[in-house]
Amino acid sequence: MVTVRRSVLDEPRPADAAPVGRPDRLLAGGFAVAVLIEGVLRPDLAWRPLVTVLALALAPALLWRRSHPLVAAVAGWGVAGLLSVLQLTAHNGSLGLDSMLAVLVLLYSLVRWGSGRETAWGTAFVAVVAALGMYATSASWSQVFGGSVLLLLCVALAAVFRYRADLRHRQEREIRNHERVALARELHDIVAHHVSAIAVQAQAGGVVAGVQPEKAVEVLAAIESEASRTLAEMRSMVKVLREQESVAYSPQRGVADLPALERADAKPTVEVSLDGSLSLLAPPVDAALYRLAQESLTNAVRHARGATRVGIDVRREGDTVRLRVSDDGRNEPGSAPAPGYGLQGMAERAQLLGGSLSAGPGPEGGWVVEAVLPAEGLA
Repeated sequence: MVTVRRSVLDEPRPADAAPVGRPDRLLAGGFAVAVLIEGVLRPDLAWRPLVTVLALALAPALLWRRSHPLVAAVAGWGVAGLLSVLQLTAHNGSLGLDSMLAVLVLLYSLVRWGSGRETAWGTAFVAVVAALGMYATSASWSQVFGGSVLLLLCVALAAVFRYRADLRHRQEREIRNHERVALARELHDIVAHHVSAIAVQAQAGGVVAGVQPEKAVEVLAAIESEASRTLAEMRSMVKVLREQESVAYSPQRGVADLPALERADAKPTVEVSLDGSLSLLAPPVDAALYRLAQESLTNAVRHARGATRVGIDVRREGDTVRLRVSDDGRNEPGSAPAPGYGLQGMAERAQLLGGSLSAGPGPEGGWVVEAVLPAEGLA
């Protein structure tokens, strides 16, 4: 897999660049009030009505600084540039309002929420306007240095917050991807188990239909019921895998649900034995034990030759829980199944929880799957 690294400024505007909200309205309203107060209380301000009206034009720019950062920055700094031009042509007192420092907010918003191209064009425009303003006010070298540092600090602060937000979004996507992979494994386990049961019922139905035709209806009903349940579970899992859909989650099955896998009226029979304190297991471990047992049972039903019994044994051993699924089928030379997605998924599931899983022929024949998991999961 190739990882492409991109600059933060190359990213498009993130999802938190929302339309006008209450903070933006408060900021714009507060700025308008400050401009009016300063316009009234500054007798030394040349062309006071015109300058006040021009400054008030920044209020709409502050409203749209998140959703349209380039337009807002160009509008706000354009007003500042116009005042600098008037300053150069008038030579009559000061045309600067202290409240015009709000244009720094627009520079921050440009870098924080603008795309890469918007940021490049916008910062170039801001640099030109800032240079024009320093020239118009005959700023000293110390003032030029201080003003430049202030602008760079705004840019750096916006870049830092943008990087943090981008990192948070990436982490959320990673977590979501891990969850989706886990759900895909759950989907495989569900489908494999139920489809195997359907196959067994269908095989039995073929035999029953020839000997006892009246019981074929019961077999078909069982197949229909199993298929309906499989389809319902598949639809539920697929909905979870879709990012844009919300799903009502149902509790995951755990060790307490294993006795439901028992059956005595079909071959192979399934017996479940639970031993020790199994009620205080970590939820991931509890769910994993059920899925491992279910998958192992599916494999035994599907692959065990001549098996008449499958035993599922779960016992607590100190800080660990041991699951053992064994059958009494025949082992023939070269009959070991090739590792597939089922065994690989089971081993990965156990390893993710800090445990281990082994599968192979049993000492007394048959096939044995054994998993050891920490009872409290990973710390």
